[in-house]
Amino acid sequence: MTGPHQDQPLVTAGTDLDEAAAALVAVHGRGATAQSIAQTGLQLHQPGLAVLAPQAARNRWYPRSFLEPVETNEPGRSSGLQAVGDAIETAAEAGIPVENVLVLGFSQGGCLASEYVARNPRRYGGAVAFSGGLIGETVTESAFEGDLDGTPCFLGCSDVDPHIPEERVHETAAVFEQLGGDVETRIYEGMGHGVNQDELDYVSGMVESLLD
Repeated sequence: MTGPHQDQPLVTAGTDLDEAAAALVAVHGRGATAQSIAQTGLQLHQPGLAVLAPQAARNRWYPRSFLEPVETNEPGRSSGLQAVGDAIETAAEAGIPVENVLVLGFSQGGCLASEYVARNPRRYGGAVAFSGGLIGETVTESAFEGDLDGTPCFLGCSDVDPHIPEERVHETAAVFEQLGGDVETRIYEGMGHGVNQDELDYVSGMVESLLD
């Protein structure tokens, strides 16, 4: 498709794609940049990991809350999902199989990353949502079909996040489990909206497993 995010740059960091054994597709949050989430990716970097970060037009993937009806966030949502898919395809064209691609996002990017993986289920190297969850007014497990084939999935969020209700994190985990994901959910008391060291340490372990 051609949408608002299709002409935006893809920021790369870490190991060069043509030398990498695995890739991290990192999706930034509202008001942030591909460069900023690439820096988060570098905190997870180990030799052999390429970091790919798509950029949203006007630094946002969609205009309204992820909890509103899906149609209110179009065409940004669909264009953003295509941007994630294009980044995965860039890795594939460099010879990195999808089962070695970890899809990660924070906040609005965590919502988009979750939505992409749930809507396009297959074996990935991993799926990570830092303070994110599936997009839409409601989440119905029966609306999702396919097989994540044991994909490691990590969901981390505060119990008092001002943007992401804890209930939506658990609903997202339930969908991933239904799709055959290997899900780890961690809720942090009083954290607010951010990423903590425990989350980074856990996902670093996921990266290490990809590169073993």
